[in-house]
Amino acid sequence: MSGGASAEAQRAASAAVSSKRRASRSVQEAREKLTYKSGAKPEFEYELLMMFVRNELSAAVTTPLLAIIVAMGAMFWAPPRELLLWLATVFVAKGILITLCRQFMKAPREDATTPIWRAKITAAEFFYGVTWAGVAFISPDTQGEAAHTFIFASLLVVISMRMLFASTVMPIVYAGTLPMTVAIVIRFALLDNPFYWAMAAMAVGVHIYFIWLMNGLNSTVVAMLEFRAEKDALIAELEQSKSISEEARLRAEEANLAKSRFLATMSHELRTPLNAILGFSEIMRSEILGPHNNPTYKEYANDIHQSGQHLLNLINEILDISRIEAGRYELHEVPLDLAEVIEDCHRLMRLRAENKGLKIVEMFEPNLPQLWADERAVRQICLNLLSNAIKFTPTGGTVMLKIGRTGIGGQFLSVKDTGPGIPENEIPRVLKSFGQGSLAHHTAEGGTGLGLPITKGLTELHEGAFELKSKLRYGTEVIITFPRKRVMEALPRLAEPGEIQPDKPRTAWRAKAGR
Repeated sequence: MSGGASAEAQRAASAAVSSKRRASRSVQEAREKLTYKSGAKPEFEYELLMMFVRNELSAAVTTPLLAIIVAMGAMFWAPPRELLLWLATVFVAKGILITLCRQFMKAPREDATTPIWRAKITAAEFFYGVTWAGVAFISPDTQGEAAHTFIFASLLVVISMRMLFASTVMPIVYAGTLPMTVAIVIRFALLDNPFYWAMAAMAVGVHIYFIWLMNGLNSTVVAMLEFRAEKDALIAELEQSKSISEEARLRAEEANLAKSRFLATMSHELRTPLNAILGFSEIMRSEILGPHNNPTYKEYANDIHQSGQHLLNLINEILDISRIEAGRYELHEVPLDLAEVIEDCHRLMRLRAENKGLKIVEMFEPNLPQLWADERAVRQICLNLLSNAIKFTPTGGTVMLKIGRTGIGGQFLSVKDTGPGIPENEIPRVLKSFGQGSLAHHTAEGGTGLGLPITKGLTELHEGAFELKSKLRYGTEVIITFPRKRVMEALPRLAEPGEIQPDKPRTAWRAKAGR
């Protein structure tokens, strides 16, 4: 127990640390956004800076080699000492920039303050650009056109390279390339020659054009990051929804298991003593062991038996609807005669209908083929419908019991009464478990509200259709339809050679009224 408690304490402490870290990170991101003053997301700024760092580290050797090539080309007019000094400053500036980039790569994302790192790297890039711009001022007294053209071409190449490397962070683009363009303009402006002035103007125009291109490239990269962030957010949302769904499924399975255990327990713990009570009360009210000295005891025994029977029926209904909803109701299908089952149900309910002054009218189509169904379920369907019809039909009313074939070869059962009907807005309610209409609250025979849901569930287990039609002051009709595939059609007898087939008799409806 102590080990479990310590593990729980460790998990709680870890969760607290994680929560504190997330809160600190949120505050840091808010500060970064205020620092940028651009509305850009801080995580995008970090990714953009990281792209520049990766580009710079991947070309750590390329630009120094280019500097060596430029120095070798400038040896034709520039003193070697000045070139070596210039190369040294370029290497030092490059070393500072590479060092900062490597430090940024090693720094944890949670501890990296992007604005500070960006400012450091921008300053290092500016210093690196200034060192490259220094090549324009080596041997300023040189008058050869070839030297100036070489300087112009070399610096434009370096400007284009630096812009491509730094296109993800525009401040670094400006810091690294502006010094070189300014150096070209100053060098050519000092020469009293319109040709060089034109080249200086061309350098400015090319620089502006490159800046415009880099802005477009930067926008494309930012859009790419936004799309990736949206994709990641969508994936995270899907993962979260999947996790929630999985958790809900597990909870539903646990609830279903608990429900099954409860039903099994209730079935055993309640039915067993209740059956004993019903048995003893039946013996007492029948006076099998001898007459009672006091007749009141017989009445009490009868009340106990009726109450116990009502409670047993209620328990059975709850168990049935629970099994149906849980998908655990098993059908024991056998060939049955629908007319015989319905007549048995009519016989059971006849006394109750007569006591209330109701008339039950049968309309059975003759010669119906057998039905492949669960006899207990079909009997329960009919008894539930007849019970409801008798319960809510006023004295002197009529209940019509009808069975026959459907237009597509199935069979149907219809129970129609002349009761008060159900309001249209209450029909969905009475079809739900424990749902009752307004009329049930004004009558002593309200019931549990499980009859129709059980009937509907048993019908659907037979792949049939349940239809409820009702209109206020006109009555209610419930139609149960069994599909054609459950009708067991008999194979026709093969005629002997030369035998004349008799004409088929016409279908006639058999009507019988019971009271």
